[in-house]
Amino acid sequence: MPKSARDVPPPLELLCLKALWTIQEGNVKEVQRIVAETRPLAYTTIMTVLDRLTRKGKLARHKVGRAFVYSPQASRDAMRRLAIRELLESFFDGSQEELIRFLEVREEQPAAAAAAAGAEEAPRIDPVLL
Repeated sequence: MPKSARDVPPPLELLCLKALWTIQEGNVKEVQRIVAETRPLAYTTIMTVLDRLTRKGKLARHKVGRAFVYSPQASRDAMRRLAIRELLESFFDGSQEELIRFLEVREEQPAAAAAAAGAEEAPRIDPVLL
């Protein structure tokens, strides 16, 4: 488990993590190639970010020839759980119910019409929030 004050990585670090989750392990050049599809960054920038993630305990690395090969220490799902926990604590005082209530969207139809139809609608997430 990461030891930093904030477990969820900032956007650039997350971008590199996503690249590594895709390829499972890779060197700086491989990560840079994937990241460049959405955001062209210098080799040295990617190298710095990967080094930072390694120091934070989010990546492991081992040497192959002259290059380091990096692999994620936490799964994508584990990182998602951390992000949601941080969101809950920061904005919803730890209440899952408040988060769900915030995300729910109900189609605008009178309650009587919905009751008459006998159909109970499953809650949906507002796409604007995504």
